Amino acid sequence: MLFRFNGYSSGLLPFVVPGVLISLWLLGRALRRATPPDAWLALLLWLPTLSVAQWLLGFAGWYDSHDAHTTIMFYIPWQPALLLGPAYYLYFRCLTRPGQAQPVLRHLLPGLLQVALFAVAAGYDLLWWRGLHQQQLPDFYGTKGDAARVLEQAQLPLALLGYASLLAYTLRVLAGYRRYYRYLDDHFSNPERLRFAGLRHLLLLQVAGLGLGILFTGLQEIGVLDFESAWYFYAGQGLLIYGLVVVGLQANYAAVSSPLHALRIRRLSAPAGHSPAPRESASVSKPSTLPSEPRPVPFPASPSLPAEPVALPGDLQAHHTRLLQLMEDEQPWLRPELTLAELAQALQLPPGVLSRVINTGCHCNFSDFVNGYRVRAAMAQLADPRYAHYSLVGVAFDCGFNSKSTFNRMFKKLAGYPPSGVPRPSS
Repeated sequence: MLFRFNGYSSGLLPFVVPGVLISLWLLGRALRRATPPDAWLALLLWLPTLSVAQWLLGFAGWYDSHDAHTTIMFYIPWQPALLLGPAYYLYFRCLTRPGQAQPVLRHLLPGLLQVALFAVAAGYDLLWWRGLHQQQLPDFYGTKGDAARVLEQAQLPLALLGYASLLAYTLRVLAGYRRYYRYLDDHFSNPERLRFAGLRHLLLLQVAGLGLGILFTGLQEIGVLDFESAWYFYAGQGLLIYGLVVVGLQANYAAVSSPLHALRIRRLSAPAGHSPAPRESASVSKPSTLPSEPRPVPFPASPSLPAEPVALPGDLQAHHTRLLQLMEDEQPWLRPELTLAELAQALQLPPGVLSRVINTGCHCNFSDFVNGYRVRAAMAQLADPRYAHYSLVGVAFDCGFNSKSTFNRMFKKLAGYPPSGVPRPSS
């Protein structure tokens, strides 16, 4: 019988069938639309799906059929553990570095060599020994050859190497995750939309898969798990497949729809010296009479607005003075999507120079620097009776923030307390 339905095999079907179908769908979409994140997510889904499929077929009777089906089970690399860590890492890089070439081969080479071992074993046992020499395979009722036995003996060392690789790449993803957050803070004034939660969840799934695999291998080696008990481990691995589907699809959509993708590919297409006009706030209606400038209010020490002038070397001092003057006169911080590149363009400076001016002269990153002006303007409006009818969200949007969550987070970070803690005059 090709497939024997029972509680164990049927219980794994809901994990394997969606994993295969979604992987194929993602691969087809990647080929049609030239979207690398879809291709890497397809590979990342295929690897655990393949692992669960081995036990699905095992519970369905393939190991016990003692025919060609059993032979297939010994010569397919069901668990290419050395591919899993690199797949996570390359997928993460693809999400956070759109448009950049990825060093694929050197990361995938160990896993591809592991897959090649199975091809060599199949060539020796099935083509050379049984096909050319017409000899029966010596093991497992004539379905398993000597090379397959060597692979079985190497299963534990390969699994341990796979866990070591996954751990190493997990640490690399964690380091890249932190660098990515620093990059956003150094280049975007409102980076919340670019910090899609899928990146954090991807890292958590990677850690969960590593922990589950080490636990299973340890219990198996000490003899605690039998064939039926192992089903629960693979059911747990099947749940990780669903987690990867949900997290991956959300991350792929967020990566493609984020402004970071366009900025990385086209950089700056506007002519040098061009300064885009500040966007008007359309979230709330202003009263007919508004103060021309935010009224000075007590503001706690902020890294973005130092109280004392900072002495900078060489031309950096002149650039620092021009920067502060531009921020006061033209108020580019009112544009919610203001980036380091746009501000550098307005000052006719290379972005790297402007970043150095902000980091050295203002002792903060770009995000804190710009949001310091927004928080000061928000504090002025919250203390002004003419804005008493504004909601906190209205004040946030009017001062250049693009979401309530960013407003609350940056206000508390720079002012030391939430915006709801500011006493407001009655209207």
